[in-house]
Amino acid sequence: MNAPVSPAETLRATLATVLDGLPPKQAAQAVDRLIATYRGATPTDAPILRDRADVAAYAAYRMPATFEAVRSALDAFADAVPQWVPGSHVDVGGGTGAATWAVSATWSGTRPVTVLDWAEPALALGREIAVANPALAGASWRRSRIGSSSALESTDLVTVSYVLNELAPADRTALVDAAAGAAQAVVIVEAGTPDGYARVIEARDRLIAAGFQVAAPCPHSAACPIVPGEDWCHFSTRVSRSSLHRQVKGGSLPYEDEKFSYVAAARFPVTPAASRVIRRPQIRKGQVLLDLCETDEQLSRTTVTKRHGDLYKAARNAAWGDPWPPLP
Repeated sequence: MNAPVSPAETLRATLATVLDGLPPKQAAQAVDRLIATYRGATPTDAPILRDRADVAAYAAYRMPATFEAVRSALDAFADAVPQWVPGSHVDVGGGTGAATWAVSATWSGTRPVTVLDWAEPALALGREIAVANPALAGASWRRSRIGSSSALESTDLVTVSYVLNELAPADRTALVDAAAGAAQAVVIVEAGTPDGYARVIEARDRLIAAGFQVAAPCPHSAACPIVPGEDWCHFSTRVSRSSLHRQVKGGSLPYEDEKFSYVAAARFPVTPAASRVIRRPQIRKGQVLLDLCETDEQLSRTTVTKRHGDLYKAARNAAWGDPWPPLP
C-alpha cells in the first residue's frame, strides 16, 4: 500500500504543474524584487504581488516556505489546545493560500475557509492551486483592502502571515485589533528578523490587551524577557526545495531553512509549554545545552547530561522551537 501523500508534497507537485514553463529569467528578476521587499523595513502601502509574473515567482519561491513556517506555528498552537479544532478559518492577506494549506495539514476535515487579499492575481492562482486540496474545495477567495478598513467576519481562527511588514503602523494596529475582535484564536507569522520580531511583539501586546492568552511560542502571557535591540525571538523550519524552486532561486541545495517569528493566542484557556527551546541545541560530548524561555518570565540555559537518562536522549533529539520538557 502506498503511503499517503502529505499536504507539503501535494503543494509542491501542484506548483510544479501549474507553473510549468515559467520563464526562469523573468522569474528570477521577480524573485529578487520580492526578496528586497519582504526583507525591507519600509511598508509598501500597496499590494506586493502586482501581476501574474509576480504571483508565479512568489508561489515558486515563497509559498513552500510560508507553508512550513505557518505549519510550525500552528503545530505549536495545536499542542497548547489539544482538544480544540477550528470550525472556520479566515486567512488575512493570504495571497495564494499557503496558510490555508497549513491549517488543513494541522487539523483534518473541512471547514468554511475565506482568503482575503488585495491582489486579484494572487487570489486567482490560489484558487487554481486549491483544486488539489479537498479541504479547500469550498474556500472563498475575496479581494479586500488589508489594513485600517479591514472588516473581518466572525470566525474561529484568523491567520495573518507575512503581511504586517506590508502595512503602515496604523494599518498594522487596526488589522490586529480587527482579528482580535473577530476570532477565537489568532496566529500571526512574520519574517524571523529583528523587525519581524518587533512587529510580532507589538501584535502580541495588543492581543493580550484584548483578552487573549498566549499559547505559543511563549510559555506565559507576561512581558517578553528578551531585551529589544540586543536579541530577538525567532525559529527555523526546513523547507524542501523542488527542482522548480531551485531553478527560480538559482540554488543547488535540496533544502533551505526558513527563519520566522510568530505568536499564537486564544480567547479560551490554553496550556502553553512549560518552557521552549529558543536556540538551536548545542550537542557536546555527554551533554546537551538548551537555551530556554521559562514560565517565570526569564531566559535560562539548561545542561542535560547522560546522568539524566531518558531526558538526555530527548535533549539530543530536541529541535529549535520545541517545548521542553518534551510533550508525552
